Order: sequence, then C-alpha cells, then structure tokens
Amino acid sequence: MPHPLLPALESLARRVADTTGFRVVEAQIQTHRHPCIVLVQIRTGDGGDVTLDDCAAFSGALAEAMEAEELLSEAYVLEISSPGLNDTLVEDRDFHSFRGFPIEVRFRDSSGAECTRAGLLLERDDAFLHLNVRGRRQRIPRQDVLTVSLTRPSE
Repeated sequence: MPHPLLPALESLARRVADTTGFRVVEAQIQTHRHPCIVLVQIRTGDGGDVTLDDCAAFSGALAEAMEAEELLSEAYVLEISSPGLNDTLVEDRDFHSFRGFPIEVRFRDSSGAECTRAGLLLERDDAFLHLNVRGRRQRIPRQDVLTVSLTRPSE
C-alpha cells in the first residue's frame, strides 16, 4: 500500500522539477527503514543524462520545499537518482532506448492473477507490450502490465 503522503510528495517534486529544469520519473516513500527514505528519480528536461551535480541541485531544492511545506513530520533521508540498469521502465523513452534488452514483466492475466514473464523487449505501442520469449513474439495488453524491469542477460 502506498504511503498516504506519496501524492503530495509527487506533486511537490513535480513543481520543484518544473522550476529547476528536471522531470520526475518516480517517487517513493520507503517506511520499512529507520529513518524512512524518500526516493525521487529524475531526468533532465531535455532527456539528457543526469549528473551527480544535477542530483545535488535537485536534492537541495526539494529538501527546502519539503521543509517549507512540513511534508513529513518524522526523520527521513532524501535520495535523488536517475533511472539506470535494473530499474523499472516507465516512459516511452525507456522502452525505445532498451529495445532488445532482457526484461521481466509483471502483469495480471485474464483471470486477474499476477504473473511474471521474462524475454527480450521488442516494443511498446499504444495497446500492447511486445516481447520475444524463446523466439516467439508475445504481447501483453498495456492495461494489464504492472511493472517492466531490466534484467541481466541469462548465461
């Protein structure tokens, strides 16, 4: 279950990103650690690579905004990063950049059961996620996809 403050965090992070030239890819509040971890993944507004200095600049701006809005009352650690290998593919750019890479897809089948399928990413269009599973093209309806993650190639 997502943290109840996650929508407020996402909204605040997006506002800060708009003023600093970044885009928020994902935000999480991980409460299973003490102190909790606030994790925000960003990209540059032009789609370029995010540098360590970019992460530091965004971290400072977001930390100030979080303190000003008193978003979290408990102690937390703020982590800013950019999507990389072993991360979840979210945006169209991700699916285009990683065509041909090994992925793992979590999805719900027609009965509503959660399933996992591994294969090579072929493409994602408006209706389906297409992957190659042992030489056979398979497609999964986009509305059934829960997550798509990059994996390491099997030996």
